[in-house]
Amino acid sequence: MIYATPATGLIGIGLLLVVLLLGGRIGVTLGLVGLGGLALVLGIEPALIKTGVLVIEVLTKYELGTLPLFLFMAHIFFSIDASRDLFDAAAKTIGHRRGGLAYASIAGCGSFGAINGSSLATTATVGLVAYPEMKRCGYDDTIATGTIAAGGTLGQMIPPSGALIVFGIIAETSIGSLFTAAIVPGITQALFYALVVFLLVRWKPDLAPAGPVSPWPERFRSLARIWEIALLIVCVIGGIVGGYISPPEAAAIGASGALLIAAFRRKLTRASLFSAFHETLRTSGLIYLIVIGALIFSSFVGVTGLAGEAGALVEELGLGPIGTLVLLAALLLLLGSVLDGLALMLLTTPILLPIVEAQGLSAVWFGIFITRAMEIGFVHPPLGMNLYVIQGVAKDVSITDIFRGVLPFLASDFVHLLLIILFPAMVLWLPEVLA
Repeated sequence: MIYATPATGLIGIGLLLVVLLLGGRIGVTLGLVGLGGLALVLGIEPALIKTGVLVIEVLTKYELGTLPLFLFMAHIFFSIDASRDLFDAAAKTIGHRRGGLAYASIAGCGSFGAINGSSLATTATVGLVAYPEMKRCGYDDTIATGTIAAGGTLGQMIPPSGALIVFGIIAETSIGSLFTAAIVPGITQALFYALVVFLLVRWKPDLAPAGPVSPWPERFRSLARIWEIALLIVCVIGGIVGGYISPPEAAAIGASGALLIAAFRRKLTRASLFSAFHETLRTSGLIYLIVIGALIFSSFVGVTGLAGEAGALVEELGLGPIGTLVLLAALLLLLGSVLDGLALMLLTTPILLPIVEAQGLSAVWFGIFITRAMEIGFVHPPLGMNLYVIQGVAKDVSITDIFRGVLPFLASDFVHLLLIILFPAMVLWLPEVLA
């Protein structure tokens, strides 16, 4: 065990970062570096045994069934154009106001995020619907692309969130508590984005002109097209939050409900069903590989004692709880500008979670905190993935204009993250009330 030192853990993290920045696959890289580190510290045979036990533990977790079922629900909703219906309902209701289509995009992203739990998918899907409509109504490219790119990050926070499911498995924390804790931050995040739009159109009205007023019959028809989707979302999230059903049970209800809605709309074809199964299996397999790799790497970091050493170092700085959390936020934002969101979460959780818990905060709070930092990374120039996704949708807009458009929303993200640090009750209040 002569290599079981914090220095060995640091070398492992450095090697992991280099391989990831060179384009290595995150799941494979995490697993191989972790296995190599365990072999160096424990020996080859104990490392292989420990890795085998971890793999079996992951694959037999009851909670892991939550992920593919929610993914299947999302892919079924893709097949019935749920994103178009959700945006259309919001646009018909508030699109006639100045900046109304931007508000509708935020609402559409939040609603669709509750279905699929993916930032990139939400940005791409809502962008394909919302951007052409905003362009047709004379919206400036900066506010149009910035709103969609920022709004897409709601897919990571609004339950059911794939990121929170993965964090719950990695940190061995209740997924139901994470979903409940995410509701207030998710709602306030959407309200912050709406406030940014309001201030921008007050400052420069030409950025987002008012549109035509939709007759009430059209509004009612657009709302009628989403009632069953809205009801299913309320049942799934409300059931988890109220403690009536567990997350895996809610996922099963969501997947079954999506199938029934698709059948009711006569869009449940053999091709759409096969496509949903194919995409669900492909994505689930990828995420399972990432989770297994992350747990192997976390085990390696734990054996080296790096987490304890990092906690002691932070304690010696004497920054206090608020100063410590601000320092961690700065570190996450710095890493988030160069790392993929899941890589950021899986790399830093085993090291930072003990530090956060030493400040008197729970793993549930840290799960929301790190997910919020991940979201900021998705829209943080120059490598924010949502920015390039929206450029793929708005091919006529330069990446520079997209960067400019997202900056006001990025500023609101920093303020929102700071409020989560200063007022942990934003995260912890609802789970405590419903406990």
